[in-house]
Amino acid sequence: MIENSVRSNRSWKAHWAVLLTNIFFGANFTAVQYIAKKGIPPFGLNVIRVAISSILFWLMLFVFPQKKWIKKKDIPRFLVCAITGVVINQMLFIKGLTLTLSIHAALLMLVTPIFITFIAAWLGRERITIFQLAGLALAICGSVVLILQRESTGGGTNILVGNILVILNAISYAFYFVLVKPLMKEYHPFEVIRWIFTLGTPFMLLIGWHQFASISWESLSMNDYLVLGGIVFLATFLAYLFNLYGITVLGASVTGSYIYSQPVFAAIFAIALTEERLTVYKIIAAALIVCGLLLVNKRSKSIDDNSLIERNRLT
Repeated sequence: MIENSVRSNRSWKAHWAVLLTNIFFGANFTAVQYIAKKGIPPFGLNVIRVAISSILFWLMLFVFPQKKWIKKKDIPRFLVCAITGVVINQMLFIKGLTLTLSIHAALLMLVTPIFITFIAAWLGRERITIFQLAGLALAICGSVVLILQRESTGGGTNILVGNILVILNAISYAFYFVLVKPLMKEYHPFEVIRWIFTLGTPFMLLIGWHQFASISWESLSMNDYLVLGGIVFLATFLAYLFNLYGITVLGASVTGSYIYSQPVFAAIFAIALTEERLTVYKIIAAALIVCGLLLVNKRSKSIDDNSLIERNRLT
């Protein structure tokens, strides 16, 4: 009885942790757009996020000691995962988000599991079914509705280009997710994330240092620093820890299912804090993408953990 009570309590804590993760991710869309307007350019923001998170992940060694160092033969795969999952992924996402609307970006991110499925099939790791093809078609239709739509409100400076960059970010992350699976089986997920961030940091510094150096720190207010701290600590570092906890306790499928809540939270924050509005075409696009995602999820359990479980996606 006591053991069941402890297990139930742990399960509820994990559910709350994963829910908070998606709330952090949802708020992050609006927070990034806010901080970009305060003089912190996209690549400069990426330097801050990735470098500080890397340091925090290493400090976590005091809590979770590293069980083993990465093998020499795995270093190339770690590097590719760092480039696709941190560097390219985050440059495209943050840059795209500063150009488009929060709700657009949140909805377009839902296509990531669909790309994961088809890239896995392309690499010969899964067979494509008629349901998945239909799901892809629906998701593409929903994405096109968003990509081609223009709005006069909401603050997006170049919605078309921003939406395309977010889609490319999803593709980059999908490649990362497929490539990182063997590493997740060989090493503890926390160790994989720590090394991917660490190896991605030099590339991010190289690409984003100029923009980072151009930041006028003295012009930022206390509110600006609080928002920046939220982006780094809550929506990056803490969100990773909570998601890993969710995967450990609840499993990949349950943790991944929470992705459906992310656009809802993104819309709430965007509508409450910006000029964005929930329009008919956004609802139609959301319905198409979600229906497409449900159809694509009618796949074999062999890659069930492809359900965007750890969205190291740094959204």
